[in-house]
Amino acid sequence: MTTTSTSPVAQSPEKKSPGGLRVGVQKVGSFLSGMIMPIIPALIAWGIITAVIVNVDEFTEGTAATDAFGEIIGPMIHYLLPILIAVQGGKMIYDIRGAVVGATATFGVIVGSDFLIAQANAALPEGVDDINEIHMFIGAMIMGPLAAWVIKRLDALWEGKVKAGFEMLVNMFSAGITAFLMAVVGFFALAPIVNGLMDVLGGAVRFLVDNGLLPLTSIIIEPAKVFFLNNAINHGVLTPLGIAEAAAEGKSILFLLEANPGPGFGVLMAFTVFGVGAARATAPGAALIQFAGGIHEVYFPYVLMKPALLLAVIGGGATGVATNVLFDAGLRAPAAPGSIFAVLIQTASDSYLGVTLSVILSAAVSFTIAAMILLASRKRDLQGDDSFSDAVARTEAAKGKSSAALAGLAAQASSGEAAGRINSIIFACDAGMGSSAMGASVLRKKIADAGIEGVTVTNKAVASLPGDTDLVITQQQLTERARGQEPQAIHVSVDSFMDAPEYEEVVELVRRSAEGGDAQPIAVGAGPAEEVSAPASAQPEASGILSRDRVRIHAGSATRDEAMAEAAAALEAAGAVTGEYLAAMHQREETVSTFMGNELAIPHGTHEAKDAIRASALSVARYDDGVDWGGQRATFVVGIAGVGEEHLQILSRIARLFADKQAVQRLKDAATEDELLELLSVVDEG
Repeated sequence: MTTTSTSPVAQSPEKKSPGGLRVGVQKVGSFLSGMIMPIIPALIAWGIITAVIVNVDEFTEGTAATDAFGEIIGPMIHYLLPILIAVQGGKMIYDIRGAVVGATATFGVIVGSDFLIAQANAALPEGVDDINEIHMFIGAMIMGPLAAWVIKRLDALWEGKVKAGFEMLVNMFSAGITAFLMAVVGFFALAPIVNGLMDVLGGAVRFLVDNGLLPLTSIIIEPAKVFFLNNAINHGVLTPLGIAEAAAEGKSILFLLEANPGPGFGVLMAFTVFGVGAARATAPGAALIQFAGGIHEVYFPYVLMKPALLLAVIGGGATGVATNVLFDAGLRAPAAPGSIFAVLIQTASDSYLGVTLSVILSAAVSFTIAAMILLASRKRDLQGDDSFSDAVARTEAAKGKSSAALAGLAAQASSGEAAGRINSIIFACDAGMGSSAMGASVLRKKIADAGIEGVTVTNKAVASLPGDTDLVITQQQLTERARGQEPQAIHVSVDSFMDAPEYEEVVELVRRSAEGGDAQPIAVGAGPAEEVSAPASAQPEASGILSRDRVRIHAGSATRDEAMAEAAAALEAAGAVTGEYLAAMHQREETVSTFMGNELAIPHGTHEAKDAIRASALSVARYDDGVDWGGQRATFVVGIAGVGEEHLQILSRIARLFADKQAVQRLKDAATEDELLELLSVVDEG
């Protein structure tokens, strides 16, 4: 769950979010992380095998079998790990077809690099050490997604133009030929570029090490972590260089530049001792999660509360790096997540003293600096709001997506800030009709299933929030506006209203408030009747809103605009809306996405478009290849028009249907439009 107030992302539609460069770096970093993180188990396995073989060779004479088994080390790091990266990168772009083409093409980069290094070694004077081969991690990060993107674009060129019966032949040969051509590109074009890049990056690191400047990297890395910009540095530069160094030397200090849990732990312990309010109350739990669980992002809100604390994490990080340099300490492979346990497991056999001291000293330095900063502002903090919830909101906004760790931290803060029992929850959207009505229906059922009574869950337009609600749930783009209407409420931001993981945190928070909160109920204004989702028994009955001519199955895909146009046209043909309704749909999407989760999008008009609605009706289109709905995949696009309060019951039924993943799968498996209509009849029952 995410409690939030004003944040740089959650702003009104009239304002443009700044920091485009920061967001761009975050996206690049997130994509790189998406390629690297799934293969971390393979990296761990490689590190364990390397450690076992090295120790066997060092302390025993070994056997022919262990020597033979040791031959696995080279091929794993040189071929397996880059290919796994390419597979993951290709899959992220174009599913398994992109994975196959991307992985095949990456072999061209690998052998191209080997060929160039062999030529360079042949030209070296006698007695000069050969240049080590370069493991194509960066090459795989480039070629895997690139080759997948190329085949995706090529497939789009002849989609629907291949004669029946020749689809498989065209698909197989087009992918094979593309993989061949991209392998050629990798061999002749990309391999020289990556080799040169690795030489430059390696030279920069050697310069920093040789001149004792490596600790200064903390000036960049530690602030970058707090703003979620570290993935591009860590996975794009440090991990590939660290793996190359570990392959040659058995360990690398580069794995510890970002993963050291000491700086964050020191800051959290300073809050535990010298903090105030919610920040102090939540710091011990956050410290355990960060240090033992390796989830570093839980300490970011504490730093954002007081930007001066960046000095603490920079000081702690630099101390840790300097300690590892002094003791020539390093890890055998990346420590992911950055838990103390992961760090110690990957520590090289000769580096335990240095690594352990680096964690202890970095934590001590960050604790000392943070303590001085907190003590200097303690009097002011005790007199006013310590703004911890604001900091949590800014942290999640900086990350750009939901986080279970931050949600849990926000839930703890919220429970401490709540004035009493949570009796009223309002889902708020721009119009108070579409997505909010569905979200209210889903959460109402979850609260009922949890056996919690006496809590009302309704939906309203943001502009109509009464000002005395206990908890308000909005999409992130609308949270700032909702906070202005409900300054005393707990605010929760969700990415989608159908399957938001924050719902479980909300239910738990409501349960805790019911068990230990103030027994006095909190008065709630009723508000305009047309914007409150009434109990099912009080709602008007819907009938005849969905007919066979408005249920369609498409084997391919469509753009979001095409899907919206089809939905609006179907509703207009049914006499439910006028021609102006499509423009209102587009206006709604510009404000906030109508993607609901569980592969469902419900495009609908704005609150001001009610005059364009003539009758209640639904249209349902299934796109088997999906629709890109603002970065989310929508398989079902449901167009809706509702007169008066009738749309509330319709949305409630849709919500119950699509909240059941098994039901969604049955809808996806329906072979005909008649079968799909039969499964959808639940939303049309009177």
